[in-house]
Formats: sequence, structure tokens, C-alpha cells
Amino acid sequence: MRGLVVLVTLACFATAQHQTLIDYLERRLLAIEDRISLWHEQTARYASELRELKQQMLSQLENLDKEKETLRMNLDGVGTRVDRVERELDYLETQNGAQPCVDVDDKLIEQQVTLVKEKQKAKYSKLSDCSDMISSIKAMKILKRVGGPKGMWTKDTSSGSGKVYIFNGTDEDTIHEFASVQDFSRSLGMSLSKNLKLPSAWRGTGHVVLNNHAYYINQAEEIMVVKYDMKNSSVTDSAVFPVQDHVPPYGLTPETVMDLAVDEEGLWVIYASRQNERYISLAKMDGNSLDNEQMWDTNCPRENAEGAFVICGTLYVVYNTKQPGRSRVQCVFDVNDMVTNEEAPLVYFPKRYGTHSSIKYNPQEQLLYAWDDGYQILYKLIMKKKLEI
Repeated sequence: MRGLVVLVTLACFATAQHQTLIDYLERRLLAIEDRISLWHEQTARYASELRELKQQMLSQLENLDKEKETLRMNLDGVGTRVDRVERELDYLETQNGAQPCVDVDDKLIEQQVTLVKEKQKAKYSKLSDCSDMISSIKAMKILKRVGGPKGMWTKDTSSGSGKVYIFNGTDEDTIHEFASVQDFSRSLGMSLSKNLKLPSAWRGTGHVVLNNHAYYINQAEEIMVVKYDMKNSSVTDSAVFPVQDHVPPYGLTPETVMDLAVDEEGLWVIYASRQNERYISLAKMDGNSLDNEQMWDTNCPRENAEGAFVICGTLYVVYNTKQPGRSRVQCVFDVNDMVTNEEAPLVYFPKRYGTHSSIKYNPQEQLLYAWDDGYQILYKLIMKKKLEI
């Protein structure tokens, strides 16, 4: 009987030790699990902080790249301007020898001023035999609605590639390229487009595409015309437009600080300045060198103007009428004095949704590409010869 008691006692003691060991192991496992959970939380927090730091670094690097490119463009622009000034000085030195230190006669000063004015009024030398002008608008086609209320769309105005380019907005840096008008029409938004990122943002809607180059307006301290090679993704040239105290050329689209246009003669600049603040001015620009070849002050008012375009050397300014969604060409200016406002026919645009934010002429197709409250519109023109007026 005593032996049985001893065995029971030993069994109870062994069971108690076994339970104590199990409790100890459970406590240790719980402590390990707590540490593993804490380690996972710290690791996740560190990973999140690293990702945020990476995003910040990438954003800062991108900003630095943009600032670097802007600085490079500004330096290129300064270098170009210096080169031009040097060429002009060299030209003046070859044309005028050193003058003796004598009093200049007032009549001589008047003669020099008159000579400069005559050069400014020199007859424009046409580059083509184009003599067409608008007779009326035959048809309007609304392709689709994509992008914001203001923007610009066009084709390359000098080639038969058929590619369509979308400049969505008035202060962006990415052009959307479509392979054709058909691709643009059937695309869901911009899904079928190729994105072309510019080194700097454009300003307004006054841009054109010519010979696989995007010519766009950039505004930092000064207004610049930037020529961007879309094939090689590089800036070919840039130039500060040589007019001080710019004002928007169109009263109804103040975002457009300057407007570029292309016709059969090449590249044009539509602008305005405080020196002739009430009216629109026109300049002919060399598309290769971005040099200004000739400048004109027109009699076309800025007030109530919503856009303009050039055809065969004639500027057509579009004004908004009192009727909602109706516009008309109300002022023309011909650089060869072949067309006047009194002789030009009244050209009315079909009723639309709002106000044009851009109107671009394609001389290959004789079509107008217009952007109206986010709608992309084509206008088919009926032309006539200027001499038939």
C-alpha cells in the first residue's frame, strides 16, 4: 500500500513538472510571436518610409531635370540673341564707316528715321504663287470631344504623314500624337496616342506643327518661340520674339499670349503689344532660323476677337457675334494689299457650342482645325481667287 502511494506521488510530481514546462514553452512562443509581429510592423514602416523617400528623390530629380533644361534653353536663347546682335553690328559696321565727331544736322536725323520707316513698309516678297482667299465655309464636322475646354489640334501642315497632334490645355508639356484622323476618332480618350514630352511647358494655344517640328510658345521671363524636333526628341532652336510689352492678341482668349500660323508662304506670328494695344499685329518668321523677316501693324481690333489664321498672306480675324455659338470673320489684312475689309466677303461660322480657343489652317487640305469647348471641329472651305473680288 505504501508503494502505491509513492508511485501516485511520483506521477503527480512528473505531471506538475510537465505542465510547468508546457506553460514555460507557451510563454516563450508568445514572446517570440510578439517580437516577430513587432519586427513585421517596423519593417513595413521602414519600407513605407523608404518608398516615400524614393518618390521625393525622383520628384526632386525630375524638377532638377526640368530646371536644367529650362536653364539650357535660356542660355541657348541668350547665345542666339548675342550672335544676332553681333551679326547686326558687323553689318552696320560694314555699311557705315566711322563718323567724325561733328554736330549732326536735324534734317539728316529726319532722313534716317524716314529710311527706317520705309524699310518697315517695304513690299512683301511672296514665296509662292498662291492667290486664294476664303469665299465661304462649306461644311462643319465635329469629330469628337476630348480633353479640356481649351486646347489645339492639328496635322503636320507640310507633310502627307496624316498624323494628328493634340495640345490639350494651355500650360502643359505633353503632346498626344495619333497615327491618323481615324485613330483619333475611334480612340477612347487618348488611349491610342503616343505621348511626346516637351522639355518645357507651352503657353496658350498658339502652336503649329511643320516639317515634323513642333513650334510652340514658351513664357518664362520673356516670350519665346521654341522649335522642337519630334523625331529626335530635341530642341532645334529657340528665339525670343523681339517685341516688348506683349499683350494677348485676342480679347476673348487671354491665355494665348502669341499665336503661330502656317499657310502656303510658311510661318507667321500673330501678336499684339502695348505700343499698338487696340489692334492685332502680324509678322513673317523664317521657319528654319526663327528670324523675323517682316512685321505689320493691322487695323484689326483685339476686342471681341477669339482667334485668327493666315491663308496666302492674308490674315483673317474671327470675332464672336452677339448670338451664342456664332462667329464670323470680321476683319482681314493682306500683306500685299490685294484684299481689303470692304472687298472681302463676310464669312460666318456654323453655330457651335461656345468660343474657339484655337483655329489652325492646313494649306495641304484647305481645312480649318478648330477647338471649341473641348470639341475638335473641322471646317471645309470654299476658296476663290483674290483677283475675282
